[in-house]
Amino acid sequence: MMRTIGVIPARYASTRFPGKPLELIAGKALIQRVYEGASLSKSLDKLIVATDDQRIFNFVESFGGDVVMTSNDLQTGSDRVWQAVEAMDADIVINIQGDEPLISPSWLDNIVAPFKKQGEAPEMVTLAKPILSSELKDKNVVKLIKNKNNNAIYFSRFPIPFSRFEGSLSGCFKHIGLYAYQKKFLKKFCAQEPTSLEKAESLEQLRALYLGAKIRVIEVDEDAIGVDHPSDIKKVEDILMKKGLA
Repeated sequence: MMRTIGVIPARYASTRFPGKPLELIAGKALIQRVYEGASLSKSLDKLIVATDDQRIFNFVESFGGDVVMTSNDLQTGSDRVWQAVEAMDADIVINIQGDEPLISPSWLDNIVAPFKKQGEAPEMVTLAKPILSSELKDKNVVKLIKNKNNNAIYFSRFPIPFSRFEGSLSGCFKHIGLYAYQKKFLKKFCAQEPTSLEKAESLEQLRALYLGAKIRVIEVDEDAIGVDHPSDIKKVEDILMKKGLA
């Protein structure tokens, strides 16, 4: 039986938004909304928060969540996820973004599905959606292209592939930063130093491509709504209000 663990990395000392995991969104802390949304997935055997801050640790415990303390000198969220699960029994590990309070549990089910199919399993799985023309040149929007087997070819902050036709969206998708790994590949990934491509684009998934990994891409229709700045809280609250969830 394949065992799947979901991990939500949560730092207090965010550069752009310190204390973000504990910020209230319609009366409930961001980290609690992410945890409760992810917990509705049918594919997780265990869900934990991985943090380096005692305030976050205590808060997650207070609402009944499972939480582990990790080092405060880790470079990336993936490193925090690996440290959290290294000694745990798991086949698949999902890195769940801690700043997306509207996470759909179906995304977690979809991202685990390719590991259960017959044949050679991918080392990683991620999500993408059709890109909008307004997002094509936005460097905060990560783009990806994939092959006929729905494996990623490349990720970039720039429009890809190059097109002679201005504004063409052909073959380009918007990346959604949810990742599922074979645990043995996550170990290999975290043991590899950041690569020149990864540093140039500031995209750690390029390290996986450098290692020769197959990254399966699952298409979804919904977009991810992240909280990167304090101003994003109002946007999320408006969406929750419309859905009757505030």
